[in-house]
Amino acid sequence: MKVSVTLGDITKFEGDAIVNAANCTLLGGGGVDGAIHRAAGPKLLLHCMTLGGCRTGEAKITPGFKLAAKYIIHTPGPRYTSMTPDAADEKLRDCYWNSLTLAEQNECRTVAFPSISTGIYRFPLERAAAIVARTLSEYAQTHDSGIEEVTMVCFDQTTYEAYRAAFEKEELGRPGARVGISR
Repeated sequence: MKVSVTLGDITKFEGDAIVNAANCTLLGGGGVDGAIHRAAGPKLLLHCMTLGGCRTGEAKITPGFKLAAKYIIHTPGPRYTSMTPDAADEKLRDCYWNSLTLAEQNECRTVAFPSISTGIYRFPLERAAAIVARTLSEYAQTHDSGIEEVTMVCFDQTTYEAYRAAFEKEELGRPGARVGISR
């Protein structure tokens, strides 16, 4: 599994699945969630209304509707100030792990993630990037999945630099980690 970091708009990702930094209702919101709902069109909301929400750290999948991606994987991230730091770390790890598992179950080869919980949920960016780098590296090392490429799609330069640094550090810290950096 190749992992890359890019600067861009996740709603424009052309691949098998994008991950939505959703809220627990799955009914849309601000930030990435709102952008994905707007780009996918009104059928996404109608479909999400049938799913009964989703707990923090878990993941559910829908069609991509008007997006270039075939699927949208929805995962509510943790609100950093609503729990202990260790609990928030574990829930954030679960978001990425469970999204990858769901992508694998649906035969996705390419998956794009945003930076989950680092916006209005106030998860510290560098801390989140380190957790994501470790999680993706561990997943790649423990799963012989059909997922060929995971792309972190960062909305701004600060987020891009944080993930790039974390991924480079993880590659150096774990022998055999399959992590690549690209723009």
